[in-house]
Order: sequence, then C-alpha cells, then structure tokens
Amino acid sequence: MLTTLCEGGLKLASAESCTGGLIAALVTDIEGCSHAFERGFVVYSDDAKHDLLGVPRAILEEQGAVSEDAARAMAEGALQRSGADLAISVTGYAGPTEDGGTEGDVHFALARTGETQHRFERFGPRGRDAIRQCCVDTVLEMLESAVS
Repeated sequence: MLTTLCEGGLKLASAESCTGGLIAALVTDIEGCSHAFERGFVVYSDDAKHDLLGVPRAILEEQGAVSEDAARAMAEGALQRSGADLAISVTGYAGPTEDGGTEGDVHFALARTGETQHRFERFGPRGRDAIRQCCVDTVLEMLESAVS
C-alpha cells in the first residue's frame, strides 16, 4: 500500500485518537517509502481534536468524540491542515470506559478532496493492545482500497 502511495506520488496524513500514533509509526518504519507520509496528528483529547483539526465543539459535545461525524471531521481536518492527498482518522474505545462507551467500538474515516468515507467496526472487548492492532489492520485495508 505505501509503495503504491510512493509510486503515485501521493502523500498521507493521519489523525489518531485511540491508536496514539501507531499508524504514523507504522508507515514511517517502511524504508524507502516513508516520504509518502506527510504528517500525523495524535489527538487524544476533545480539545486537541478541536484545536488541531478543527472538529466542531458541537460534534464533540452532542455526538461525542467517538462518532461517525467526529471521525469524518478529524480526517477532513487533517487533510485541510496538511499537504496530504489522503487523510485517515481513527477514534474509538480501545479499552474499558467510564463514560458508557463500548470497548472495541471504533470509527474510521478516509478523506480526499471532495470525498470522505466512513467505516465503523465493533471489535469487542479484546483488550487494549488487540483492539489497537485491529485498528491498524483496518486502516491498512482502507488505504489499500483507496489507492488500488
């Protein structure tokens, strides 16, 4: 997937919440193609999502940070605030929550100029590490589909 980005001269940005930078780390680990990664935003708090990506406070307050609209706004914000051609976002519950969220529920979005796609996964209570790995796998699938 990253090779396809490189060969196509495309740049990628990431907006990560529950993965905490795993996507950025993964794509920059691939020797010879890491230049296809333009930048990454790790936005764990609502304030970070708003301040760095422009996610509207109304979305965060009314729908929550773990929602389709938040994921879409995160990806669109990363695209607008970078020189990337594609931006991927992930926001979800990687572990047990105190606010009533369901462990393993994760929203993803992939934005490019004029189009944003959403995907929701219910990974279930597998534990923090396993859920975060499932998120990375899902992101790779979404990116592969987008660039092929």
